[in-house]
Amino acid sequence: MDRFEPIDPPSFRFRPGSKSRVSYFYDNDAGHFAYDPGHPMKPFRIQLAHELIMSYGLYRKMEIYCAKRATPAELTQFHTDDYINFLRRINPDNFHQFTSAQTEFGIWEDCPVFDGLYEFCAISAGGSMEGAAQLNHGKCDIAVNWAGGLHHAKKSKANGFCYINDIVLGILELLRFHKRVLYIDIDVHHGDGVEEAFLTTDRVMTVSFHRFGDFFPGTGDIRDIGIGRGRYYSVNVPLRDGIDDISYKSIFEPVISAIMQHYRPGAIVLQCGSDSLSGDRLGSFNLSGGGYTIRNVARAWANETAVLVEEDLSPIIPFNKFYEHFAPDYMLDVRPSNMENLNSYQYLKALKIQILENLKEMPFAPSVQMQDVPSYGLGAFDNTEWLSESEKRQEEEDEGTT
Repeated sequence: MDRFEPIDPPSFRFRPGSKSRVSYFYDNDAGHFAYDPGHPMKPFRIQLAHELIMSYGLYRKMEIYCAKRATPAELTQFHTDDYINFLRRINPDNFHQFTSAQTEFGIWEDCPVFDGLYEFCAISAGGSMEGAAQLNHGKCDIAVNWAGGLHHAKKSKANGFCYINDIVLGILELLRFHKRVLYIDIDVHHGDGVEEAFLTTDRVMTVSFHRFGDFFPGTGDIRDIGIGRGRYYSVNVPLRDGIDDISYKSIFEPVISAIMQHYRPGAIVLQCGSDSLSGDRLGSFNLSGGGYTIRNVARAWANETAVLVEEDLSPIIPFNKFYEHFAPDYMLDVRPSNMENLNSYQYLKALKIQILENLKEMPFAPSVQMQDVPSYGLGAFDNTEWLSESEKRQEEEDEGTT
């Protein structure tokens, strides 16, 4: 999932302002796709979360959109033409004809071929790109796309259940209007695809809080800080098994506060990876939100949506179409377990010291060169569907003078 939020530096809010305008992107088809049977990634969790969000009445405080699905031209603003063409052509009936290409493009057990693969990618990317475009044009303060957040996808390769990197595409759109964009990743897995995409630039700072060690994708050491002009603009916070809410907060808040004060981004992208929850099928953290256990994904994302619109939710889940998925307690909260927290005070303190020392090596609020920004979004992306008639006329006039 992605959440995009522009901010006025140097302020940093852990909760949105009382007047935040929230745009919520949801496609009815998103939850109907299915990876292989038994695969831990289940797009149905998007539908489950949406149903819970609607049953709590949160739609009353948001603008709901079904984004236009991304076109091949839009997707190739980051991904290669060959890779996108491959995703468009392959399906469960013909994938045997693409044996060598599957190896080249990362199609295997973790990233299988399934019905509607390309359409699923287009939905995910479309929501994130249109959310970024709305932010750029001042149509909202926060944009939410629970079908996004596919942070492992590479430029020409699927990776870690991810085929299209909607986050990179969304950030590229934001960079047309913002000098600096901050990317924060709270997934239990390192946000390698996004970090790699912006490894050599100071216009995007990537910050990833993740489990590190013998764990996919095996990257994200604290010593990985970026390359060239991007040196010190990659921040990795490698955590150990069992971290709980208190320990996580003790490192997250000071690190992000320091980065906000020093980097002063124009917009923030937050990847709300939901596999850091206690008892998650794949993760090993002990937090009270997230998960590849789909009923807990819905709980976490409903809670997070409520925070954005500043609504207090009842701890008792209201009756809804998927009510049986929340048995046996039918409660919104997810309880942490008694698993051992291997993140000692000394370990977390050492991480904070190193990260803050690295920040001192960066120029304060780095100045970056900006290119002219076209009236429309990246490539062929059309963001005029939600403009008023007068705004559309102004867009046409501006386009005619460029």
